[in-house]
Amino acid sequence: MNSISCLICLDLLKDPVTIPCGHSYCMSCINGFLDQDDDKGIYSCPQCRQTFIPRPVLKWNTILAELVENLKKTKLPATPPDHYYAGSRDVECDFCIGRKLRAVKSCLVCLASYCETHLQPHNAFKKHKLVQASTQLEEKICFHHDKLLEVYCHTDQQCICLLCIIDEHKGHDTVSAAAERTENQKLLVMKHQKSQKRIQEREKEIQQLRQAVDSLKHSAQAAVEDSERIFTELICYIEKRRSELKELIRAQEKAEVSRAEGLLEQLKQEVSELRMRDVVLKQLSQTEDHIHFLQSFQSLCVSSGSEVLPSITVNPHMFFENVKKLVSELTDQLQDLCKKEMDKISGKDSCQLTLDPNTAYQFLCLSEGNKKVTWSDEVTSYHVHPDRFTSCKQVLSREGLSETFYWEVEWSGNSVGVAVSYKGISRKGSGNKCWFGGNNQSWMLYCSKYRCCFYHNNNRTDIPVPCSSRVGVYLDHRAGTLFFYSVSETMTLLHRVQTTFTKPLYPGFYVYSGTSVKILTPIK
Repeated sequence: MNSISCLICLDLLKDPVTIPCGHSYCMSCINGFLDQDDDKGIYSCPQCRQTFIPRPVLKWNTILAELVENLKKTKLPATPPDHYYAGSRDVECDFCIGRKLRAVKSCLVCLASYCETHLQPHNAFKKHKLVQASTQLEEKICFHHDKLLEVYCHTDQQCICLLCIIDEHKGHDTVSAAAERTENQKLLVMKHQKSQKRIQEREKEIQQLRQAVDSLKHSAQAAVEDSERIFTELICYIEKRRSELKELIRAQEKAEVSRAEGLLEQLKQEVSELRMRDVVLKQLSQTEDHIHFLQSFQSLCVSSGSEVLPSITVNPHMFFENVKKLVSELTDQLQDLCKKEMDKISGKDSCQLTLDPNTAYQFLCLSEGNKKVTWSDEVTSYHVHPDRFTSCKQVLSREGLSETFYWEVEWSGNSVGVAVSYKGISRKGSGNKCWFGGNNQSWMLYCSKYRCCFYHNNNRTDIPVPCSSRVGVYLDHRAGTLFFYSVSETMTLLHRVQTTFTKPLYPGFYVYSGTSVKILTPIK
């Protein structure tokens, strides 16, 4: 509410009068308001609620009366240009009727905003403080004393009015708002300079990063094109070898078929001769001429030759089965070679995981090339070593992982903890600082026949999905992801970790009494 308007009727002041608290109203409005309290004998201000006994004396406010009169006499242009009117982001003039013009100044005394036309009569009030047009004028007025905020209190770090200095802020470290602005302006200039410098640095970094991204894209594209060319050449080479092998097989086929067909013709001719001989022998056996029989029989015996048939063997699988075997072996070797080389390119770990005897708890027994650990009821003969867990039933691997790796473990017995940990985890004692999952150095999946849960930094997360006797663990160290799976006929995700790994991670186990667990061949 601005001081040119009456708080009671919300219109321009008519016959403005002021009561002792300093607030002004229309004479008729305030009289009507005070009449309501005649029976009580205690009167109050409608705005600040200050009470008066007896009824306050109304004083004619000459300044406000002149201001209201001047405003009434002010005539606006008949049709102002469109850009004179207030838009959605402009401050409206408080004294325009109908469509509001854009305010150019606001008065901190009147708490009102004026367009250029209505500002002219207001200029008669030389002592009124004019500022850039604003809709937040009340923020510049002290809500305790209804006075302009002109002082800054260092003690309470807030803007106050002159009356506050002798009231709530008496004895405080205060300066004028202008002086404080001057000091802060210097700091603002420094901050602005630092901000500009920071902006320039960041813009330079952005430019460098864009160049790096462009270079990365060009390099990646070149790598793709080179890879395509190399793989095309490799495919062409394999196609050529395939064609050569096909021709070799066909040539061998032709040679073997030709040999077999030659033998077939030989056999067919021999069978034909034998059939003819058989006919002659049959006829001879039926002759009654003894002399003819004897003479013919002797000649047949002489011309018959050896009755032993030639040994003919044709094995259709002898050569071709061997080719199939060799090609299959070549395929396996080529696949293994490609996988190894692709692992090198993609940065995957390719180590074989083994357990470190120097870390094993005294009741844990390692076997099968340090890939299996079993709970033992007797103390093992491990020597003293600073890396050994002294109280926690745990063991760590020898190998640390810092790339991408997947491995599986199989357990049997009561329960087991499948974990990964930084090498720096404490080994002495039985507190959370040593126990897998009890600190921020390790992550552990607990598995039993009855329940499954995950531990990290001594916080437990229950997992509603049951766990099988085989657990798969996938680590992407750079991406900060860690997955635990239940592996059976299908893979079921048990828990996922998303964080930032700062050091290599070592697989490990917490082995409970009556339990054994084995690292299976890793799937890289």
